[in-house]
Amino acid sequence: MKKVLFAAGLMALAGSTFAAAKDCETLKSEIDAKIQAKGASSYTLEIVDKGSVTDRQVVGTCDGGTKEIVYQRN
Repeated sequence: MKKVLFAAGLMALAGSTFAAAKDCETLKSEIDAKIQAKGASSYTLEIVDKGSVTDRQVVGTCDGGTKEIVYQRN
């Protein structure tokens, strides 16, 4: 039983580490594709330092949580 719990803990840790290390350009492309699939046409996605923008919606974080991807309608 201890081995199962240990293995589950390692998998959870590995999964969160993998997600946190996602490249900003890759994540921005994925978000862009999802927004376009919903029919939006006039918007801007921008990669900024975490916490530097307060007037736009944060739609993703990348580079280990040091950067944010922000969305703004045009």
